[in-house]
Amino acid sequence: MVVVAAALLAGPALAAASRTHQKKHHSSSGGAALAANPDYSSGDPFGNQTLQEGSSGGEVTLLQFYLDDVGVSTPVDGQYGSTTKQSVKRFQADRGLPVTGRVGQKTGKAIGGAIQQLDAIKPNGRTKIHWSGKATAPSNAPAVVKAVVAAANQIINTSYCYAGGHGSWKSSCYDCSGSVSYALHGANLLSSPEDSTSLESYGAPGPGKWITIYANSGHTFIVVAGRAFDTANYGGPNRPAGTGPRWRSNPTGNLADGGTYVERHPPGL
Repeated sequence: MVVVAAALLAGPALAAASRTHQKKHHSSSGGAALAANPDYSSGDPFGNQTLQEGSSGGEVTLLQFYLDDVGVSTPVDGQYGSTTKQSVKRFQADRGLPVTGRVGQKTGKAIGGAIQQLDAIKPNGRTKIHWSGKATAPSNAPAVVKAVVAAANQIINTSYCYAGGHGSWKSSCYDCSGSVSYALHGANLLSSPEDSTSLESYGAPGPGKWITIYANSGHTFIVVAGRAFDTANYGGPNRPAGTGPRWRSNPTGNLADGGTYVERHPPGL
């Protein structure tokens, strides 16, 4: 478990401490185990194994995350079905690879290389919060990050209610995990709402470069390029007025509640 102390999100000391105290989790949305630390030593994050229709588990979940990251929209469920096969074919066609619908070493290395290119891109600023309360991601943010911000913007006028956003994506009120789930779902990073305990094992461990989810058994919030999207009244005013999910200027203001949080992030982000 990553025990987070109140500090600036972007500070190198926090990142180093998180890596030092990190406990690896191996599950993700959709109930599939996720390979938490993909090995790039061979250039293939899937360990030089062949993934194909009928495969399932952590490597498939990672594949689905990565395809979505590089612009091939893919639901994340840990099951290599016909939809994932078609996504792989689109990636292969775009990269001039043999269009087989299977991920072998050649396609694996191509996906790994594409992700590493994304990893080299650093945010050129923080998410900007406008007077209306809506936010805009940095101009060089990947499309998936902009989609998370756009989804969050859709519910900033709603109020807070316990379990809000779990029975239906469209709700007049949201709780903390319903809000985070909604933002992730808007970018196809989550297929169904998760509570804060489940979000403790979402995605990959540790802080992300673009997106970090903070979660414990009682609360969760998400930070996107240096700004928090949170239902708790920490880190900035309620704009618009009222309760419910709002953007907050201080990304780690909520850590003042004294709780300990697990840090998670979508792989590649």
